[in-house]
Amino acid sequence: MQYMLIFTETESEFAKRNDPAHAGAYWGGWSAYIAALAQAGIIVNGDGLQPPHTATTVRVRDGKRLVQDGPFADAKEQLAGYFVIEVPDLDTALDWAARAPAAASAAVEVRPVMPPPAA
Repeated sequence: MQYMLIFTETESEFAKRNDPAHAGAYWGGWSAYIAALAQAGIIVNGDGLQPPHTATTVRVRDGKRLVQDGPFADAKEQLAGYFVIEVPDLDTALDWAARAPAAASAAVEVRPVMPPPAA
């Protein structure tokens, strides 16, 4: 079964990506996690995302396109990246989610991937 692990991070965690005092530990944690996923052979796909201020949100209301720069949600945690993994069951997916660096500082949402509709 495929599950998407959706990682969120706080603003302070996003800042560590480029802070010389913290970048090594930040990227080291993610590198070790990604290596463990790869060694287990369960990665289907995944990417980290640029920080929230680079986002653009699009909505269509009354036929008009509304574009907003930056993240729409005013939240303490923002979307940071994702992996789609193939594992036997939800418990295994939850085990992998708990190992993610984001789980210690923000959250990891786990969702089953919807299969394509039958033709």
